Amino acid sequence: MGVQGLTTFVEGNSHFLHDVRFRDSRLVIDGCSLYFRLYFSHGLDQQHGGDYDAFFCLLNQFLSALAACNIQPYVVLDGGIDPSDKKFPTLRQRLQSKIREADSISHGRNGSVLPILTRNVFIQVLVQRGVPVVQCPAEADWEIACLARQWNCPVLTNDSDFYIFDLPGGYLPLRFFQWNNLNGKASNRYISARCYTTNRLCRWFGGMNRELLPLCAVLIGNDYGTPKDVETLLAMLDVNAFGGASRGRNSAPTSRIEGILIWLSSFLNPAAALEEVSRLMGEEGGRGKRGQKGGLSSQLWAGMQEYITTSHSSLAHWFSGGKLTPAGRTAALPECLSHAAAQGLLAPLVVDALVMRRVLLIPQVENSKLTSSHSSARGIRQAIYGILLQRGQDNVTMGGGGSLQLLRGPGGAIQAQDMRVQGNNSQGIRGRRGRGGRGQGGNRDIILPTQHCGNVEFYIDQAASVAEVYAQGTSAPICVEEYDRLELNLKKNQVEARPPRTPVHVDTLSQAPLAVSLGALLEVLGVKECSLAPVPLHLRLAVAVTGFWLREAIPTPSQPQVQALVLGMVYGELSWNNQIGAPHYQHAVPQLNWAAEHNVQALLDRQRVRPGKRRGLDVGVAHSFSQWQACLWSALCLNQLLLLPLPEPHLSWLFSGTLLHGLLGYLKGGRTAETLLAGGSLSVQLYSSLLDAVRNCSSKADLSTAEIGRRKRGRGRGRRGRRGGGRGARGGGQGATEEINNRFASLMVEEESDDDW
Repeated sequence: MGVQGLTTFVEGNSHFLHDVRFRDSRLVIDGCSLYFRLYFSHGLDQQHGGDYDAFFCLLNQFLSALAACNIQPYVVLDGGIDPSDKKFPTLRQRLQSKIREADSISHGRNGSVLPILTRNVFIQVLVQRGVPVVQCPAEADWEIACLARQWNCPVLTNDSDFYIFDLPGGYLPLRFFQWNNLNGKASNRYISARCYTTNRLCRWFGGMNRELLPLCAVLIGNDYGTPKDVETLLAMLDVNAFGGASRGRNSAPTSRIEGILIWLSSFLNPAAALEEVSRLMGEEGGRGKRGQKGGLSSQLWAGMQEYITTSHSSLAHWFSGGKLTPAGRTAALPECLSHAAAQGLLAPLVVDALVMRRVLLIPQVENSKLTSSHSSARGIRQAIYGILLQRGQDNVTMGGGGSLQLLRGPGGAIQAQDMRVQGNNSQGIRGRRGRGGRGQGGNRDIILPTQHCGNVEFYIDQAASVAEVYAQGTSAPICVEEYDRLELNLKKNQVEARPPRTPVHVDTLSQAPLAVSLGALLEVLGVKECSLAPVPLHLRLAVAVTGFWLREAIPTPSQPQVQALVLGMVYGELSWNNQIGAPHYQHAVPQLNWAAEHNVQALLDRQRVRPGKRRGLDVGVAHSFSQWQACLWSALCLNQLLLLPLPEPHLSWLFSGTLLHGLLGYLKGGRTAETLLAGGSLSVQLYSSLLDAVRNCSSKADLSTAEIGRRKRGRGRGRRGRRGGGRGARGGGQGATEEINNRFASLMVEEESDDDW
C-alpha cells in the first residue's frame, strides 16, 4: 500500500521522528522494501540486466551489520496479487510506468527497474544465512504490523502506511537506518536510526486520538483507492484553509494532509468523525447509517479496517517453528505447495495463476521495438498453467492391462500416465474426481493398443498426437491473463494452459516420484537427462534453460553470446568457491593450482563494463540476455512448482550483466575465450563441459516428435520464417578429453553429496 504524500509530510517535520541507537532487539523487516532500497540506493547495475553478485555482497554486509549489533531480523515478504482486486488498477499503472522507465534506461536516460531475479537472490541469501523469512499470501503490511505489535518491536520499511499503523515499538524508515556506519565499541555496537511513533504525531495535533489516523489515511488516499465522494467532502471542509497559526506557523494555507489532521483532531473518536461525514453528505441516520452499503461514511469505515491491527499474529507462531494455516489465496494450494509458498520457495506467479488466472510479467531493459523478452519463455509458463489448472479435469492415463487410455485435459491438451491398473480401465476412470471436464459431451475415451514391454514413450508420443488432433475444437481452452509489454504499452494477453505430457497433477505433486517431476521439467525445457550428465548438479537447470533459450529466442543468440554466458558461469563458480563455507571444488580436487584459478577469476572480472567507461549500451545484446533471464525466471517458477526436481543454481553467481556485456565485447574483438582461461585447468574443463552440454541441450534431437509438433502448434504469431534451433551454439568449442571428463566426474560426486542443497 502507500498513503499519498505522507512520507514527505512526516519527514519534513523533524519533531515527528526521534533519534535512536538501535541494538539488542528483534526487528520485523518489510522484505520487499529492503531489497528495493538496497539495490537502488547503492547504484547497482540496471542497464545491463543487473549485477546479482554485487547485490549478494551488499545484502550480506547488511545482515552482518545487524548481527554485529545483536539485532535479530524477521523478514516478511509480499505474495502475489490481492484477490480483492482493490489494488489492481494501481498495479497496472506501476507496471506501465516501469515499462517506460525500462525503455528510458535502455537509451541511457534515468529510470529505476529492478532486475528480474533480484527477489530470488534475496530469498536465497536469507535461506543461506539462516534468517527467518515468511511469504504472505498477498499484501504483507497488515501481517507485519500485527507481528511487530505482538512482539513490541520496530518495523524496518519505507512504506508510508506504517505512519498510520499504531506500533508501540515504532517504525524505522529505511532512509534513516545507517547500517553501513556502525557506532560504539565492539561489544556495544549500534545502528543510528530515526524512529517514528503515532504518539508523537498525535501529540503535535493536540493529543488527537490515534484511532483517527486510519481515517486520515483513507481521506488522503492510498493504493487501494479513495471513495469518489471524498473530494466533495474535502471541498466542503476546505481542508487547505485550516491554518496553523496557533502553532506559530505561517498563516498561509497549510498542506492538505495537515488540514485533514487538524480537522480530525476536533473529534473524540472515529465514530464522531464519521457521524459528521454522514451529516455533511446528507446520509440519513447518522452513525447508524455507517454500515449501509454505498454511503461515504460506510466506505470510509471499510477502508479504515486495513489499518486496524490485532495483538495476535499468526506469523509469530510460524517464526517459533509452527505451521501457518492456509488462508485466503494459499487455501487453494495443496499442503506441500502452501508450505513452500510460506517459506518463500514458491513464486507468487504460481499462486496468481492458480487463484487469479492472472499474471503480471516483470519489465526488463530491452529493445522495446521487439517482442517482449517474456515471449521466449511462454512455453514454460504455459506448462505451469497447465499443471495448475488441470485439477478437477481428467488426465490421459495408460492402463496396465495392455492399452493406452487417453482423456482430454484443459484446452484439449493430452496427459498420459501409467496407472498400473488391471482389468477394466474405463471403470477406474469413471471414478476419477472431476469427470466430464470442461468440454461438451463429457468424457470421450480413446483406446490404442500397446505391447506389454513396448516403447512406452513412443506410444505416449503417438497417442498424444492422435488425441490432440481428435480433441481440437471439442472444448474451450483454459487461459491465463498475462500482462506484458507491447512496444511501450501494457497489454493483456490470453495465454493457453498446456500441461506437459509427463503425468503430473497439482494435487499429487508431493507423491510424485522424483523421476516423474524431473521428466516433466526436462520435457518442458526440451532436454534429455543424458545431455546434462556432465554438468554439476546445481548448474543443470541453468544449462537446460540456456539450451531452451537458444531454440526459442528471437533473434537467435550468437555464438559469442553463448560463450559469454558460459564464461559468466565459470566466473560464478570460481567466485562461489571463494565464499566461506562453499569450497566445493577445493575439497574435490585439492591438488589443483588454486592461485592460477584465482588469476583466471581476476582476469574475467577485469572485463566488466565499468561505470566510467563511455561505451553505449548494445540494446540488441541487452534484449538477448533479457530473454535468457526471462527463460530462467519462468523455469525457476516451474521447478518450484514441481518441488525442486533440480536444485536451484546459485543465482548470485550465475549472471552479472556488466561482466557478460564486457566479456562479449572482448570476444567480438576477435579474441578467444580460452585466452581468458589460460592456466586454470579447472576453469578450462568446466567451460568446455558446460559449452558442450549447452550445445547438446539446444539440439532439436533432444525434443520428441510429439513435443516438436506441440511447440510448432503453440508458437503463435510472429515466429514465421525462423530457421534452425541450435545455430547459436555451432562451433561451441571442442569436447574435453577423457581424462578431464573423468576428473570432472569426481567433482560431480562431491557436488551431489554436498549438504548445502
